[in-house]
Amino acid sequence: MTSEVALTGADLTLAYDGRTVVHGAGIELRAGRVVALIGPNGSGKSTLLRSLARLHAPQGGSVTLDGDDALALRPRDFARRVTLLTQSRPTPGGVRVRDVVAYGRHPYRSRFGAGDPDGPAVVERAMRLTGVDGMAGRAVDELSGGELQRVWLATCLAQDTGVVLLDEPTTFLDLRYQIETLDIVRDLADEHGVAVGVVLHDLDQAAAVADELVLLHRGVVRAAGRPADVLTAELLTEIYGLRIDVAVDAGGHVRTRPLGRHHARAVLR
Repeated sequence: MTSEVALTGADLTLAYDGRTVVHGAGIELRAGRVVALIGPNGSGKSTLLRSLARLHAPQGGSVTLDGDDALALRPRDFARRVTLLTQSRPTPGGVRVRDVVAYGRHPYRSRFGAGDPDGPAVVERAMRLTGVDGMAGRAVDELSGGELQRVWLATCLAQDTGVVLLDEPTTFLDLRYQIETLDIVRDLADEHGVAVGVVLHDLDQAAAVADELVLLHRGVVRAAGRPADVLTAELLTEIYGLRIDVAVDAGGHVRTRPLGRHHARAVLR
């Protein structure tokens, strides 16, 4: 059965200071599925994701949310349906982890902070899912970069939306927490029916977690579809400017291997 379309960007043209950086891009996020945006630095991945979150106004094209014009929705209504984890956020001094995660409940509260009876339970669940419940009472400005990244992910989960946008969520994380974060991404789609759009640099991680990849290069969508269809040696070698071999392992997983000038040393040893 085809998943319901949740958030769509159609024919999006995006610019900075009059310079177009994304050209006529399209992306479709569906409930219960993960779409990963991949491509070299400067290809427009984060800009495209931010446009879906209404943080970058398009010069052309449209963004629709469950069939509604997303740009016409009230901010509070949009925030109850879409959340974004950005690459960097200011670290509030002296604020406890639990209180930062609770920031995610702001769309559900009244002007004076009341009216959110489900909030405490949702905050505790978000902290538990991201593994920060053990540091709930610590000040966030005492945390490492990886710990802080998980706190911000918990804040997004506490917002409890049907669409989650993640801009490089594994940044600053060691290998264990990278994998655990990707497991959370998969759980959001599989167990909770969330539509997930995520920017990732690691091609193998993107292939492992995503149902669909969108490959951008110089602001243009060069390919979109299943990982096995998008991650071809010919296309990746062209776009990244170095030889990249692609294989499918015994478990059916796509594996990429970038080959630098010294790749032969491992073979000779």
